[in-house]
Amino acid sequence: MIHIEQIRPELTWRLRQRILYPEQKLYEMEMEEDNNGLHFAAFKDDAIVAVVSLFAKGDDYQFRKFAVDDNLQGKGIGKQILDHITDFAQTNGAKRLWCNARLSAIGFYIKLGFEHTGQFFTRHGFDYEILEKDITPLSARQ
Repeated sequence: MIHIEQIRPELTWRLRQRILYPEQKLYEMEMEEDNNGLHFAAFKDDAIVAVVSLFAKGDDYQFRKFAVDDNLQGKGIGKQILDHITDFAQTNGAKRLWCNARLSAIGFYIKLGFEHTGQFFTRHGFDYEILEKDITPLSARQ
């Protein structure tokens, strides 16, 4: 059984480091923007098994540092936490949800309704594409 809660930013760092940046130190996981974001974790048996950080600019929401415990990937936890932040963003007036997706994760996002933008870049040795999803509520679409 998974449950999702909003958490303090520093609670994301351990999983963020272990899954996304194993070669870096734990203290390097802190982002200056962390204090401007909302942070969510999926818990299984009181342990954090997935984390994601969400940042809003008006009705444009970006999620970053999305990590699922490597022993639990492929079990739907990533989809659950992504659905949770999508609902959260929509409730708060978001029209677009987007991320810088590592190329290795693009298939996951496309299956969940994200679309290619064709905008690619490389940062810290990883290749990314910006992916986006229109989450404007149907009732608000013209």
